[in-house]
Amino acid sequence: MARDYYEILGVERTVDAAGLKSAYRKLAMQHHPDRNGGCEDSMARFKEISEAYSVLSDDQKRAAYDRFGHAGVNGGGGNPFGAGGAGFADVNDIFSQVFGEAFGDVFGGRTGRSQAGPRRGSDLRYDLEITLEQAYKGADVEIAVPTTAACETCEGSGARPGTKPVTCTTCQGAGRVRTANGFFQVERTCPRCGGQGQMIAEPCGTCHGHGQVRKNRKLQLKVPAGVDDGSRIRLSGEGDAGQRGGPRGDLYVFISVTPHELFERDNLDLLVTVPVPMTVAALGGEIDAPCLVSDACDGRCKQPVTVPAGAQTGKTVRIKGKGMPHLNGRQRGDLVVELFVETPTDLTPHQKELLQELAASLGESQTPRNTSFAGKAKRFWADILGETAQ
Repeated sequence: MARDYYEILGVERTVDAAGLKSAYRKLAMQHHPDRNGGCEDSMARFKEISEAYSVLSDDQKRAAYDRFGHAGVNGGGGNPFGAGGAGFADVNDIFSQVFGEAFGDVFGGRTGRSQAGPRRGSDLRYDLEITLEQAYKGADVEIAVPTTAACETCEGSGARPGTKPVTCTTCQGAGRVRTANGFFQVERTCPRCGGQGQMIAEPCGTCHGHGQVRKNRKLQLKVPAGVDDGSRIRLSGEGDAGQRGGPRGDLYVFISVTPHELFERDNLDLLVTVPVPMTVAALGGEIDAPCLVSDACDGRCKQPVTVPAGAQTGKTVRIKGKGMPHLNGRQRGDLVVELFVETPTDLTPHQKELLQELAASLGESQTPRNTSFAGKAKRFWADILGETAQ
């Protein structure tokens, strides 16, 4: 008496398609003869679970099996492999469905029909370098992408105009050939037509039988404001042309932003270092910091910055909303201005005298950092000298 299919796969009768597929995948991998050195027990078990899955994965067959048992699907529990394994292509189809085309092909699971059908074109990558200004405002740029396109001379057939491809005599148009290997039959790509199922008797003089030519395609690309280094833009259907009428692949544009001579980017913030005259840093005042021009800046490329009296090198002033825009356009970063107090050089004798008078007039309260440092240094030297004296 034939075993219950649900029992074979170790699932409940209420199992859904996903659970059924998961159970079959696990058992098929465990008992596949190629993983068990051709063991007869594994072979028998593999046949059994493949038969069960082929029925239960089909809604109509499963309904008939649930109602009438084995008699409802094969007249009493026949072997779907047939004598000598002639039905092995059915198992190949199961492997292709469950594990995908690439896995099914390892075990001979991809049939000639899918091999010789239309193929989607390859995806392409294009590296685009833009400036920080373009990343800030967005830009419309033209790119030239080397892609494949259907040959206009032969309209993609690969055959000389006026002729047609002929059916491959080795695989009879299937694109794959099958050889017996003991109990199993092994499929492989047809060596004569390379899996095409057809051969070009008289190749096209333009594409030399490939059906495709290489050419540069000019595309208009809209770079959105706020893109960052490493951002990726996908252009659907702009990749290589498909084969035998298949759809085009996609184009992925990878963005790199050229380093700027003034600004550094920190997420959405823009960082810029601005030199400040010593007198302005001491007395306080206002300086102009550069900013990237956009509508948010009212068309100006200068940003007034208030320098507080007594400002030191490294002090930062944050200007809200003057940084990079977010990709969704709903917020902006800040412009972070770092002050660098600049000491004057090439002083005249008179200027030196004035600075000497200023230095003599300064008290400890006006140079707190220097006074604090001097005290720490004295204590350090005293400790060292004290230990040495002992």
